[in-house]
Amino acid sequence: PAAAAEGWEQFFMPFLGDLRAEALDAGKAGKAGVLLMFHFDECPYCTKMKGAVLSRAEVQRHFQERFAAVAIDTRGAQVISDFDGTALPEKDFARKHGVRATPSFQFYAPDGNLLATHAGAIYDPAEFMLLGDYVTSGAFRNASFAAYKQSRKKRGN
Repeated sequence: PAAAAEGWEQFFMPFLGDLRAEALDAGKAGKAGVLLMFHFDECPYCTKMKGAVLSRAEVQRHFQERFAAVAIDTRGAQVISDFDGTALPEKDFARKHGVRATPSFQFYAPDGNLLATHAGAIYDPAEFMLLGDYVTSGAFRNASFAAYKQSRKKRGN
């Protein structure tokens, strides 16, 4: 529904273009870091995920407590400052960081180090929140997201 697709913008924080500053602020606020979502307006998978998942209040709350979420337009021209201080248009930033599919997600620590990546849409809100837990729990260090999901199912949570 159109109404559901409208609230997704609240998932993301206002972004002034400096990822290093966003990451430091996230760390100071006690968050795990920064979540980047790479998307573009005409991407049907992005649109479906925005409407089915990112527009949901429980998903927004779950991620806002843990991450500063930033949307990066893979076709965009807004100049952003990378974690290393390099200034690039969004589309070049996405290319530099190896993004080849949308939506894609990259999680960064407050120090700007990449923690985990996930390429592709997740249409189940609970599974998407589990992706956030996968990163905040540190499970990304020893297991794939698929293995983490499987282990959580076996435990019944």
